[in-house]
Amino acid sequence: MGYVAIKGGKAAIEGAAAATDYLRACNSEREAPLALGAIEGQLRLLVSRAVSEGGLYHPKLAALAIKQFQGDTLEAAFALRAYRSTKPRLLETPPQNTAKMRVIRRISSAFKDIPGGQMLGPTYDYALRLLNLGLVNEDPGVFRAIARRFLDDAPENELPDSFPKVLDALRAEGLLPALKPVAGTSFDVTRQSLIFPVPRSAALATMARAETGSLLAIAYSNMRGYGDVHPTIAELRVGYVPVMLPHPVTGEPMEAGEALMTECEVVAMFEGDDQGGKPAFTLGYGACFGHNEVKAISMAILDRALQKGMKDGATNPSEDPEFVLLHVDGVDSMGFASHYKMPHYVTFQSDMDRLRNTQAKAQQKDIPQKKDTA
Repeated sequence: MGYVAIKGGKAAIEGAAAATDYLRACNSEREAPLALGAIEGQLRLLVSRAVSEGGLYHPKLAALAIKQFQGDTLEAAFALRAYRSTKPRLLETPPQNTAKMRVIRRISSAFKDIPGGQMLGPTYDYALRLLNLGLVNEDPGVFRAIARRFLDDAPENELPDSFPKVLDALRAEGLLPALKPVAGTSFDVTRQSLIFPVPRSAALATMARAETGSLLAIAYSNMRGYGDVHPTIAELRVGYVPVMLPHPVTGEPMEAGEALMTECEVVAMFEGDDQGGKPAFTLGYGACFGHNEVKAISMAILDRALQKGMKDGATNPSEDPEFVLLHVDGVDSMGFASHYKMPHYVTFQSDMDRLRNTQAKAQQKDIPQKKDTA
């Protein structure tokens, strides 16, 4: 059976778009449209998720995508990637030094005291998970006073420009393996298909723009027992990393701007190296655009799990690079799940025909056959 021609398809599609716009604006008599600045500022964690999963650091465009798709981060990430694909690639940045991050939050669960000190920064970690009903009808004047009060109470010139890395102290003591130069050419996951085994850089790049929930779910499976990575966070940082680009004339690195990032470095169980050297702690690393601590922690756990799986042979899904890296991308996953909404008339008609034939044959077997008599 072939496809049946559908009449009025264009009008139906336009009507669906109009209905979607109506639901966004149906309370326009009581509410003003969301300004991009309001989304970027007041829904900053949502914007962080969109820029991270979209793989494009542009908070203003992320706010626009969130507004356009009514808060759907998967659709927003899809739109950001589509926009990114239309822009020319002018140059590649050298590796950026996160040690020079302008930190707004920095903690370690490995040590009580760390060089430079713990810096709690903006976090809900120490807040009660109770609804604040005072925000239902928030007074605009009180709302504006929050920022002024914070700036008035903040001490001046007490924060250093950068903080030392906690891992540097462990490495100086010989508890971590020495840093090794990275060999080979860079792997661009936006232009090259993953062919396994993949380099660690490709795995990290894939997870850096993966969907937060997917990373969390697979990392959680490892923590629960489908794996044995039980890490300690050596350092978790949130801050603005200066983006260094080569000067167009001199070629010297120059600061072209900065990007908000979350970085997590975890320390896991110690083991010996391949050359029979002294045992040292193992490491996992996670980093992503925006302020998204759960994603960075999950990524660091999976980085350690994938390194273990590549070395010892994968025994759990969270240690299998192919399983993890091909299933954590939100845009890919959403696309495959959503494609089932598209017409499948031919295949389903075929399934029904086969089922009817199978039922008919089964019914014939159940009918008793009459015996011939002489």
